Amino acid sequence: MKVRARQYDTVDELCWRHYGRTQGVTEQVLAANPGLCEHTPFLPHGLLVELPDSVTTPTRQTVQLWD
Repeated sequence: MKVRARQYDTVDELCWRHYGRTQGVTEQVLAANPGLCEHTPFLPHGLLVELPDSVTTPTRQTVQLWD
């Protein structure tokens, strides 16, 4: 899905608005858009950004001390 950046948008703001989170998602959006990190922190108004349809959630291994 492609979205247009609004004025003063950052990659984190786009991820938060579309996915409702930024953890583990921002990196995938940057990987899907080569050259996106060459912009200033604020994306140019109207820039098309590809947001992957399915993003993986990082899994965290937990240790249970007591049964």
